[in-house]
Amino acid sequence: MNKKVFVSGCFDLIHSGHIEFLKSASEFGDLYVCIGSDSTIKELKGKYPVNNENERKFIIQSIRYVKKCLVGSGSGFLDFKRELKIVKPNFFVVNQDGDSSVKSTFIKGFDIEYIVLKRTPFKELPERSSSMLKKEISIPYRIDLSGGWLDQPFINSIYPGPVVTISIEPNHKFNLRSGMATSTRNKAIEIWKTNLPFSNKEQLAKILFCYENSPGNKEITGSQDSIGIIYPGLNKLQYKNGYWPKKIESVLDEKKLAFVENHLYLIPIKPRDSNYNVFKNKKIEKKYIKELAACSENLWRSINEFNSEEFGLSMLNSFKSQTKIFPSMLNSEVTKTIEIIKNKCLGYKLSGSGGGGYLIVVSKYPLTNAIKIKIRRNNII
Repeated sequence: MNKKVFVSGCFDLIHSGHIEFLKSASEFGDLYVCIGSDSTIKELKGKYPVNNENERKFIIQSIRYVKKCLVGSGSGFLDFKRELKIVKPNFFVVNQDGDSSVKSTFIKGFDIEYIVLKRTPFKELPERSSSMLKKEISIPYRIDLSGGWLDQPFINSIYPGPVVTISIEPNHKFNLRSGMATSTRNKAIEIWKTNLPFSNKEQLAKILFCYENSPGNKEITGSQDSIGIIYPGLNKLQYKNGYWPKKIESVLDEKKLAFVENHLYLIPIKPRDSNYNVFKNKKIEKKYIKELAACSENLWRSINEFNSEEFGLSMLNSFKSQTKIFPSMLNSEVTKTIEIIKNKCLGYKLSGSGGGGYLIVVSKYPLTNAIKIKIRRNNII
């Protein structure tokens, strides 16, 4: 009896990279492909696929390397659980983009070998990936390294402090509801389509902030999202009694940006639930906000002094201060990921307002199943 191979994914805009991946995976045995349902893709990416699940199933089933194509009956990153148990494969194969600690940890619970394939283009064909095909949109994402929530007046009116952000290149497509300012980035794409204009940074950031927070909005998003997208490099946003920072300090020094890049890793967790309520059980107390502000100052200083240990410790302490104020940022999925990584790194925090998304990790050494980021360097006036 032939061995069985299992792969999962969206498989929407099929290209040569997909075909070569499926060909390579099929070399381990009979290949079973589980595609994400339309509802799962909408849940994870915030929009439906170009091709619906019936079209995608027909296309994948028509590829000669595929034994059978299935549609995942579950939801989230592990929408294939039921299908995996039915197929009972010997191998679970992913490519470098699809590799994640969520998947690898889940697969470890079965007698299945987890295999990560390198991206190798077929013969003389150019390298292809879905993310590469979407690279024409160069508008960046934002990561907050520390001080998140200090950009909200209900926090910074009690005690002032900084938020530290970086602007990152869109080399990876991040999910909605993942704390990477994806909603704000989508608004920027509505305004400017593919590229940020060559204009005054603060003016552009204010345009984006006002566009996202139109009159009548029940909730006002923090301005760190708009500023973090518009301003390249590393930025310190000093807040006090308002939505807009009193001062913005920027670092574009190559050595400092490389220091951050070399230490930073992102570990995917499923996006926060649509009904997530971060304000449940909140404890908005001055002592916690003061702690948060001090940690953010320490993190800024540690980067400028190239201090790896303090960089990680400041991030971790900033996160602990956040969770004292908003305990609902943590859940079982987040805690499980933290337990796996906490003894392998210098520090960590959740992206954005928590509840899921990505665990941002500071480490001196490479981490498996993690995403590397590239900080945007190119400047605007």
